[in-house]
Amino acid sequence: MPNPFPFCPLAFGASSSLHTPHTGESPPTLGTSPLAPDKASCCLGASDCRGGRRVIPPRLGRALWARSRAAGKHMASLLRPHNWVPGPVGEELQVPDKDAKAMVGTEDTPGGKASPNPQNLRSSVFHSIKFFVLCHSLLQLAQLMMSGYLKSSISTVEKRFGLSSQTSGLLAAFNEVGNTALIVFVSYFGSRVHRPRLIGCGAILVTLAGVLMTVPHFISEPYRYDHTSPADMPQDFKASLCLLSTKAPASASSNSSCSSYTEVRHLAVVGIMFTAQTLLGVGGVPIQPFGISYIDDFAHNSNSPLYLGILFAVTMMGPGIAYGLGSLMLRFYVDIDRMPEGGINLTSKDPRWVGAWWLGFLISAGAVALAAIPYFFFPKEMPKEKQELRFRRKGLAVSDPPVSKGEDSSSEQSPAESLEKKDNLAQMAPDLTVIQFIKVFPRVLLRTLRHPIFLLVVLSQVCMSSTVAGMATFLPKFLERQFSITASYANLLIGCLTIPLAIVGIVVGGILVKRLRLGPMHCGSLCLLGALCCLILSTPLFFMGCSSHQIAGISHQPGTQPGLELFPGCMESCSCPSDDFNPVCDSSTRVEYITPCHAGCTSRVVQEVPDKSQVFYTNCSCVAGGGPVPAGSCDSACSHLVLPFMILISLGAALASVTHTPSFMLILRGVKKEDKTLAVGIQFMLMRVLAWMPSPVIHGSAIDTTCVYWAQSCGRQAVCRYYDHDLLRNRFIGLQFFFKIGSLACFALILAILRQQDKEERTKATIPNPGLQQQLLASEAKKEPEESRV
Repeated sequence: MPNPFPFCPLAFGASSSLHTPHTGESPPTLGTSPLAPDKASCCLGASDCRGGRRVIPPRLGRALWARSRAAGKHMASLLRPHNWVPGPVGEELQVPDKDAKAMVGTEDTPGGKASPNPQNLRSSVFHSIKFFVLCHSLLQLAQLMMSGYLKSSISTVEKRFGLSSQTSGLLAAFNEVGNTALIVFVSYFGSRVHRPRLIGCGAILVTLAGVLMTVPHFISEPYRYDHTSPADMPQDFKASLCLLSTKAPASASSNSSCSSYTEVRHLAVVGIMFTAQTLLGVGGVPIQPFGISYIDDFAHNSNSPLYLGILFAVTMMGPGIAYGLGSLMLRFYVDIDRMPEGGINLTSKDPRWVGAWWLGFLISAGAVALAAIPYFFFPKEMPKEKQELRFRRKGLAVSDPPVSKGEDSSSEQSPAESLEKKDNLAQMAPDLTVIQFIKVFPRVLLRTLRHPIFLLVVLSQVCMSSTVAGMATFLPKFLERQFSITASYANLLIGCLTIPLAIVGIVVGGILVKRLRLGPMHCGSLCLLGALCCLILSTPLFFMGCSSHQIAGISHQPGTQPGLELFPGCMESCSCPSDDFNPVCDSSTRVEYITPCHAGCTSRVVQEVPDKSQVFYTNCSCVAGGGPVPAGSCDSACSHLVLPFMILISLGAALASVTHTPSFMLILRGVKKEDKTLAVGIQFMLMRVLAWMPSPVIHGSAIDTTCVYWAQSCGRQAVCRYYDHDLLRNRFIGLQFFFKIGSLACFALILAILRQQDKEERTKATIPNPGLQQQLLASEAKKEPEESRV
């Protein structure tokens, strides 16, 4: 190929090409030659210039760069200015930032590839929005796994620490307190802070909260399922038998273990768990809002919806994994780290069984800690992502100028324009101080709530979220009590059926809105149809269950406590402790006794079977034929209904989830453009305050009203031992039914308002011919000017 630049013979030379390997010597310089400052020159070698610096005239450099881009790939590869040094101000060659960053540290190899520098490789990875999406998906997955794990083990925590359902519901909802108290300030700070580092700090707080939740296990005494002293380990079975020579009062066992230290320790344990839940909520404040805004700011406009969809899809698997983890951990005994010498004679089907609830928190905390590490290496801002690499290369080969124009237009938005994308009020008033923001927020909140569609959509989502919050918290416990299944199996059913079908429902709702191009009217119709079908599927749940079996000495009237006078006379001489709990079942009559002592049993036999041991009690004066009777509660007569019950629950959850995306579209299309971000923020805040915080407490209080036998601990009411199954089913399902009716009513009102608005728009649209209308207005202008203006 002839040299197009004869005045610089080495411009295309092989030995001293412009594209030379980067060595220890200085790179070539664009600008005036240091040897001849009055005229441009071209050095023929390293020894011909001062310091060995090759010099290229500024105008020639610009010409070379322009002609190289027009000449194609070969010329561009020859003249690529990866090692040019800028000259004086005003005469330097500007290289795009991304290209310059991509070229730093590269060097020619025989294969024409660049050898990566570890430091530059790390920099390029942490400047990739795709890597950020991956990290954030894993972090939100781990965070939701931790927050959902407590709900999977709520009944186990109740039994371990003697909590009522109301207290455990308050504990499950307490993480929303810290979250709601600080979530508003996220709207103010927006992108003013270093968002990745703040996300990392929040993840560290979540990790500490998970570790703190395990502290009550380590500071408490080993779990005792019989009321015996720790020195009697393995636990003495005689405490539950009928000992005729023992004439101790019934309350002796309870009073012997009570002290001021015991009560203080109990309060400390409960306080630690509430503190951990608050810390969990505070740590989760910056994770989702800052992560979503960071992705939206620096992702390409066409890639942002894809990234957010991937983020939400991965995140939604968190609760399912939490229930699966709970199912696995609750199969291990709670004191697996400090087992008694003689072992235990409990199985997971025993009502006294307590699983290793604390292990799941340690695993979740470790996952969050690992996912938090990359956030401390992400920059505060990164270059605006361009189109995917394969599209850019294809465009560059076919038509270079349009692609470069598109790239320039996209790169111009970064990073300056990304700073303008503020969250909520920060976008409306970025110069507000914190005090001014707090003063302005209530007025903006009231202005947004005056919108009828927005208010009704939020109320419908509050009702639906109340249903979800109550179901997620107490459905495992309900299944345990209603169908006599283990906590592990209940969590497995929820994690494998309900959560996946709910995810499918959300995806189907989004596909319907996108494929059918549904407008506000059709979105409202879809929401109404989904809520109606969910309500219909909930109706059979009232009849899928059975009544409680007979329990000796216990009246099936909530609020009454059993006394010795209520038990049959066959055990009057046994002096059984009233606070002991070791149930046995007379399978022939389906009568359950609280302890073998209350059944009049005086001996115990352990039958060894493969992989487990079965305990039987004999010589029982209250049992026909004297026994033997097996240890454990009587099985439910309707255990076979658990699968049909869960199928209906899961289908209802799927249909309710179909309304998720259409209801969001009603908000986004029903408010002003400048209020969309604020409206979504207010929506999430109201859902937390009105649904996720009170709903678990309401459901827990309703469950407590169905209790027929409370365990007593040092004179205070502890965990409930027995429930009225019919009352439990009617009140729990009835509360769910009530919230679903509220959601259905809100969607019906929304559809009525949308139809009214659509009717008004059609009325306005049916006007005469514009030309004729103008003539009529002109003719009436002189006679009725006011009417013509209207």
